[in-house]
Amino acid sequence: MLTNLPSILRQAQLIDTAQEAQLVEYVKASGVSVPEAVLELRLIEHLELTKQLSLIFGLPETTLSQFNYQSLCHKLGLRELISRFQALPINQTSQLLTLAVADPTNLIIEDEFRFATGVQVELVLADIKQLQGAIRQVYGQAIVGEILSNNKELNEQQLASLVQVSADELSNIEDLSTDEAPISRFIHQVLLDAVRKRASDVHFEPYEHLYRVRLRCDGILVETQQPAHHLNRRLAARLKILAKLDIAEKRLPQDGRIKLKLNSETSVDMRVSTLPTQWGEKIVLRILDSSSASLDIDNLGYNAQQQALYLSALSKPQGMILITGPTGSGKTTSLYTGLQILNTSEVNIATAEDPIEINLAGINQVQVQPQIGFNFSQALRAFLRQDPDVVMVGEIRDLETAEVAVKAAQTGHLVLSTLHTNSAAESVVRMRNMGIEAFNIASSLSLIIAQRLARKLCRHCKQPTTLPPPLEQQLNLTPESVIYQANKRGCSECNQGYSGRTGIYEVMAFNHCLTQAVSEGLTVEQLEALAKQQGMQTLKESGIEKLLAGITSYHELQRVLYI
Repeated sequence: MLTNLPSILRQAQLIDTAQEAQLVEYVKASGVSVPEAVLELRLIEHLELTKQLSLIFGLPETTLSQFNYQSLCHKLGLRELISRFQALPINQTSQLLTLAVADPTNLIIEDEFRFATGVQVELVLADIKQLQGAIRQVYGQAIVGEILSNNKELNEQQLASLVQVSADELSNIEDLSTDEAPISRFIHQVLLDAVRKRASDVHFEPYEHLYRVRLRCDGILVETQQPAHHLNRRLAARLKILAKLDIAEKRLPQDGRIKLKLNSETSVDMRVSTLPTQWGEKIVLRILDSSSASLDIDNLGYNAQQQALYLSALSKPQGMILITGPTGSGKTTSLYTGLQILNTSEVNIATAEDPIEINLAGINQVQVQPQIGFNFSQALRAFLRQDPDVVMVGEIRDLETAEVAVKAAQTGHLVLSTLHTNSAAESVVRMRNMGIEAFNIASSLSLIIAQRLARKLCRHCKQPTTLPPPLEQQLNLTPESVIYQANKRGCSECNQGYSGRTGIYEVMAFNHCLTQAVSEGLTVEQLEALAKQQGMQTLKESGIEKLLAGITSYHELQRVLYI
């Protein structure tokens, strides 16, 4: 039976690409298992193969002679399964069956034996020669012929539906909907659930005595699954294979990307990050919404004044628009919405991103690659030689990028970017601290938007509430003010009291007065006070506005604004 083992052996540098191709062709032609083919082709010595597979998958090696497997096999009566999968039951308790296998990548084994016995299954590794000898000892020489026959038949029936990861398929979309292996089916189920719940991230987390899966929905992590703890290494291995990562490397963090086809209509693009922890590798998948359907400025939560200021800045031929806030505050969506508004046939737009999160037709999107020296500042310099009207850089992280962005904004280009600061006024000081002269900041800045994302109350089950008098006074609430809280039990529409998120914004538009203040080097507090005099609504004020409108709750404002 052909499994993913040839690809795994190549990734672990135990065989080369030519040997992998030879191994795959041999298995297809002969119908033998991959471990048998490895031995028959003399690619790896059989004891060394078992040792390396144990290291890769974290499964223990076992010596079959120490188990009374003969009586157990006769008791279970699973000759057909044992012969088909070359999997030998060696121990059973009331809740767990231990199977000795030579190829742990044949993940359907667990499902078949679990269905047949009604108990959970764990795998241990056995040397292929020992395994075949033990099976022969139980059932006699005739079993060898059955193994070959069953393997060849299974190969012809199931080869087309297996998800293979090989060198010539790296650019293809992985199709999990056709993979029947238990581990793949579990991942398929988790990801479908994540997409259905509009989760932004999926966390696979190992601990000493448990393994859990959590989804980040509307900014909050929610536990959804607790698969069997012994599956942690195999889930990690499968996810790393899908992300084209080095499955043998468990000591260092790795980053990759997966594009999966979940069914005939749904595919999803994900960033993958692995982290070696005390109890195994934690893996986080960031789900990238590659659809531009949600980029409607009317749906982002701007009030009329804030939206008008953003649209006015976008209409200018030059200047810099900065979106600022912590990770997960919706900065990317605000940027892409602005780009979508500007995206016409008369405008040349170029973006430098890490990564490209939403594909926008008509825009020249560039993935920066710092590992080869192609960073944001180099991308910006290249853009300026491409006759751009609008340039977007994913983040201003250093002085070099800031200098090029400011120069572009001063020389007839509209520049959009992001910073990690807490308020609009802090962004000015951050650029000054990077080393940009105050007069250059003043002459380039057009608009700064500071933002947060707060969960929206479910309109079907939200409940009126009151706050203690000191809080009402602090928030400037009147006796007529009506505010709402989430229904903790939720309803059939939301299940948790909240549904979706809305933006809370602080929009600082640079008129002559503010521009002069920036050039004079005013402090954060002075800039913020002056901007409020000019009519700017702070994040706190914007949040209270949404509280009074019944859009969000005081609990959410506490969580995202610390008020």
